[in-house]
Amino acid sequence: MSKSILIVEDEETLRESMKRIFAKEGFAVEGADSAEKALALLETNVYDVIISDIILPGMDGIEMLSKVREQIPDQIFIVVTAYASLDTSVKALRAGAYDYIMKPIIHEEIKQIVRNALRQKSLQSENVLLKREIGKDYDFSSIIGENAALLAILDEARKITDTKSNVLLLGETGTGKELFARVIHHNSSRRDMPFVPINCSAIPENLLETELFGHVRGAFTGAVATKKGILEDAEGGTVFLDEIGDMSMALQAKLLRVIEDQVIRPVGSTKGAKVDIRIITATNKDLKAAVREGAFREDLYYRINVIFLRIPPLRERKEDISALVSHYLGRYANDLGKRVKEVSPEAMDILVNYEWAGNVRELQNVIERAILISDGDLIRPEHLPGGVKAETSFHHQSFDQRLSIEDYTKAFIQRYQAEFNEQQLADMLGITRKSLWEKRKKWGMPKER
Repeated sequence: MSKSILIVEDEETLRESMKRIFAKEGFAVEGADSAEKALALLETNVYDVIISDIILPGMDGIEMLSKVREQIPDQIFIVVTAYASLDTSVKALRAGAYDYIMKPIIHEEIKQIVRNALRQKSLQSENVLLKREIGKDYDFSSIIGENAALLAILDEARKITDTKSNVLLLGETGTGKELFARVIHHNSSRRDMPFVPINCSAIPENLLETELFGHVRGAFTGAVATKKGILEDAEGGTVFLDEIGDMSMALQAKLLRVIEDQVIRPVGSTKGAKVDIRIITATNKDLKAAVREGAFREDLYYRINVIFLRIPPLRERKEDISALVSHYLGRYANDLGKRVKEVSPEAMDILVNYEWAGNVRELQNVIERAILISDGDLIRPEHLPGGVKAETSFHHQSFDQRLSIEDYTKAFIQRYQAEFNEQQLADMLGITRKSLWEKRKKWGMPKER
């Protein structure tokens, strides 16, 4: 199907000349000698490109451009201007015109501008379609489970997808906080705009500031060029700040200003750039406790905690393990070219009774490993990692022996001290590191390296 162009020019000779230029290029071309007639044509016709003189009888080209952009925001609009009205053409660009061309018109120049505009629009359309295709992977159905607490969170998430309110996701490592953030973004009106994730604990503080806010040339040693930050690159979209609890107090103050003013100030600059972004944050830390301890700003906490969603750990939703296993079984068997179809009852019993300290991410890794080493169509207990089988055995033994809390704690430390560090062990037992040290001393259990 041929592309269509509308030429808006009150000078008949020039209008007809441009119509002939594009007719020879295979375009369907129509003309109008005023903005009013052009707008009337737009009520019943769609044009790929509009080329309009700025100086027209009655309504001028810039006013027409504004009216067109209100109705068709992505309309390609090219203005034609004389040298004397160059300032006006710059105003047209600011109002949304794709480009401008000076009189006298050079045929090859205007044809090239139109080709470039159509190519850019085509790429933008393909990009939108690609994002929507990718977004299908982040439908609410991509979060698997029938646990009551999980379903309640999903129901709340559906209600807040199209708000601008900031969201705080609380959950242990591996519970799927980034997946929740992506689902919220891809089901919102921002779905065609960027989703930018960043892990605040994975980047050194001095680098995190420039990553988030950007910097101007000469802001510090090595800043040889101006660089836009992630927050500015995410214009119109969503920024996901994982492990927000690890952000320094200085950066917290800068982030607070962005949330309050929606203005980005690059490092070394006194000027700010206005942005429209939604911020979703996540943490596995108790931010209320961090506020009380002076490690997290109270004003920032309330800014990011407009909507709060707690994602339950896998050990609290064991009824979902079977469905998750089936999901990852189908995915990885296909990806790895294996014929594994199911899990034996004995292996499934082990998986259901395991505590999953690493949550869904750990389950995902265990299933992928089991498929890799399986030589048939069934995953059996011998295909599961030793730690998974050992822990399941440990918990069964603990309950069978009816251990006291002290004896259970001692057995737990002996069983897991080689796999987890001191802080992780303390967190898993619900005690402080000092209490853990005191128990080790009491029982004569040196810390294993």
